Amino acid sequence: MPFGIDPSLFSAFVQVILIDLVLAGDNAVVIGLAAAGLPKDVRAKAILIGIGAATVLRICFALITAQLLELGGGLLIAGGLLLLWVCWKMYREIATPPEQHEDAMEAVADSDLNADGTVAKRAPKKSLRQAVTQIIIADVSMSLDNVLAVAGAAQHHEIALIFGLGLSVLMMGVAASLIAGLLHRFRWIAWIGLVVILYVAVRMLYEGADQLLDHSLPAIPFIKSAATTVVH
Repeated sequence: MPFGIDPSLFSAFVQVILIDLVLAGDNAVVIGLAAAGLPKDVRAKAILIGIGAATVLRICFALITAQLLELGGGLLIAGGLLLLWVCWKMYREIATPPEQHEDAMEAVADSDLNADGTVAKRAPKKSLRQAVTQIIIADVSMSLDNVLAVAGAAQHHEIALIFGLGLSVLMMGVAASLIAGLLHRFRWIAWIGLVVILYVAVRMLYEGADQLLDHSLPAIPFIKSAATTVVH
């Protein structure tokens, strides 16, 4: 490859960026929907708490997940199966009626509020505690999804893993609503992200099975080579 760049490292960076892009948008939608029933005076606090909780959870899950995946074998298979579940959730999210995405984006932008700061639209009213609880429960799942997908895509390239986690926090804190709006407008980006995560899941399943079977599985383009690289 030009300039002496490791092809597997370059591929890992590309996959990590796509994964972060898609999952940051999903995270913004979840937080926006949870905050949609809150008046303006507490909405910003709920969104800030949600972003902070997601950041802490990503760091904690990263420390655990990266170490577990290093053990290989059965844990790689378990990780691959979890990512297949993530793919199913993403598919359902992509197929969500556009109205829900619009409600979430309006909540993040405060465009669903009356002049006095009260909620103008049909979102059910809720307290700050209810919204924060809903956000944190969702953050646990979405943070694990993000870390697992990034760790799998990084292919044991530590620099790609660190970059991916840092990028996910940056996107979530600075540009999540912008990214969610982009994904809402250009749905094909979300479909590409889904395919990338599906590829990572299949590769993790293959690597795990290959290690459990003492590396006796046949060569598969773009998958077998990755497994061999990891082993050596």
